[in-house]
Amino acid sequence: MPQFETHRPVPHSPDQMFDLVADVERYPEFLPLCEALTVRSRKERDGKVLLVADMTVGYKAIRETFTTQVLLNKAERAIDVKYIDGPFKYLDNRWRFTPSDNGGSVIDFFIDYEFKSRILGALMGSMFDRAFRMFTDAFETRASKIYA
Repeated sequence: MPQFETHRPVPHSPDQMFDLVADVERYPEFLPLCEALTVRSRKERDGKVLLVADMTVGYKAIRETFTTQVLLNKAERAIDVKYIDGPFKYLDNRWRFTPSDNGGSVIDFFIDYEFKSRILGALMGSMFDRAFRMFTDAFETRASKIYA
């Protein structure tokens, strides 16, 4: 039931931002709490890429790994993440990248999730909430380094 949504203008093109978010293997280099990310499979069809990936997140002594299916649709500048397995009851995550008038883009980020366990939710909930709110900052900072 925690949910976060943001619409954020950035000075980088929609294609640049799509490519940055789609490069999931690099997440441990810059994304808060992301300790590891492994792509289990990658399939391309009709101009779309479907990934199955394991992400390990951690904070202090707590570590959790979860598996998601990630659909990369470059033509529509859309990334949709569906939950497969791990500590959540459900997780829904969407990214959209639209052109803005100044030559940059607007990032639309949405995430909705709930932990399976109330205890785990109590332990990690506020930390996850804070981390998800920092995601767009982390991607914007990364984009500034790469596309400067």
